[in-house]
Amino acid sequence: MVQDQILLNDWHVIARSQDLQPGTVLHKRLLGSDLVLWHNGDKVLAWQDLCPHRGARLSLGYVNKQTLVCSYHGLAFNSEGQCILAPANPDQSPPARACVKTYQLLERYDLLWVCLGTPKQDIAPFSEWDDPVYRKIFCGPYHYHSSPLRTLENFIDPAHFPIMHSGLFAHASRPELTHYELESLGDQIRFKCGLWELDFSSANPKEAPMIFNTYHYRIFRPLVAYFKLGPGEHRLNVFYTITPVDEDECVAQYWLMVNSAREIPVEVYLNIQNLVASQDIAIVNSQQPRRLPLNLQAEVHLPSDRYSIAYRQWLKQQGITFGTI
Repeated sequence: MVQDQILLNDWHVIARSQDLQPGTVLHKRLLGSDLVLWHNGDKVLAWQDLCPHRGARLSLGYVNKQTLVCSYHGLAFNSEGQCILAPANPDQSPPARACVKTYQLLERYDLLWVCLGTPKQDIAPFSEWDDPVYRKIFCGPYHYHSSPLRTLENFIDPAHFPIMHSGLFAHASRPELTHYELESLGDQIRFKCGLWELDFSSANPKEAPMIFNTYHYRIFRPLVAYFKLGPGEHRLNVFYTITPVDEDECVAQYWLMVNSAREIPVEVYLNIQNLVASQDIAIVNSQQPRRLPLNLQAEVHLPSDRYSIAYRQWLKQQGITFGTI
């Protein structure tokens, strides 16, 4: 079990709600631990993926009458994780020790969140979720072979947008950043910056002019962040979450919330986001070391790195160790 108490006691996205229909059994991995998710017909449950009898994976089993059945010897576990039937000894009650370790699970924003420890706070807020003016577009999952923290740092690094993603929403011809306020608080980081972008609302998208836009960022948790563009009629918000699979493996997924006067097809947004993600994955996976260095002397820093520097300092102050060096 991971020793990082901050991440252990935090909520992490493990799947989309739609992934777990009644009777479904899934194997997932979180913070280096194997989990089984299953739907008993009433709700989704998250357990350690380990049968206490002979250590087989319960995710290889199946749901039967609101029990999860191990595929090895047929032991059936009720919704509390207690074994209630051992088919080889049907007339005998299984021992009390024949129980599975269970974890807390909540559903929020059409996502399933799991805490492996004791939750110290609620799931991060997403104020626009219930606002009917926004269209909700789910992006991902995107798989990274890198530290979850390096992946989050990439999301909060606007300096790479006009370089690596030139022509998608920013452009290399105007790479300069304008810096505004930066607040590193006890429980979150807030900052605002300005960036030149392509204005695709023009009549000819191939000759889109440059417009100056303002990004408002919030880092709610070590692995949950948010930004919004605005003000204006073409507002856009992103609620970004990372599932820490292992110290050098993670899955990113996010909700893209769009409020625009133009009815652009969802596929257009998804195609752009998928292309952006593929570019990010190639670069982030190439970074060495894979784990995020919290010692600021380990890498060279530039003035435009003020947000990632604040993030690394914030992580160190909190005592984050998982996925770091």
